[in-house]
Amino acid sequence: VQLVESGGGLVQPGGSLRLSCAASGRTLRNYVMGWFRQAPGKEREFVAAVTWRGVSIYYADSVKGRFTISRDNAKNTVYLQMDSLKPEDTAVYSCAASETISDFSSPREYDYWGQGTQVTVSS
Repeated sequence: VQLVESGGGLVQPGGSLRLSCAASGRTLRNYVMGWFRQAPGKEREFVAAVTWRGVSIYYADSVKGRFTISRDNAKNTVYLQMDSLKPEDTAVYSCAASETISDFSSPREYDYWGQGTQVTVSS
């Protein structure tokens, strides 16, 4: 599975961005999909995850109520809608895929990763 993120950029505090993660090589239908982020000098941090049918969705407390994860299995794409962005949301955002998972928030549980897209929240 190859994952390619897009949609990052520079946005002012309070603004919105929509990230996309497009997959190729294999359908995402049976994979759990997650978004992680990593700021300079910090460890990779869980942001959100969605099961393959979209039945179960998980968010980090820091983004709950502001970010929305969704998936379109027909388009083999996962999205992360980010609203009410804050400077502390600045990071490289990466999507990841896993066939089987027990801890959605652990990067070690994911088998495939995209290269990441930079999100900068600044005035």
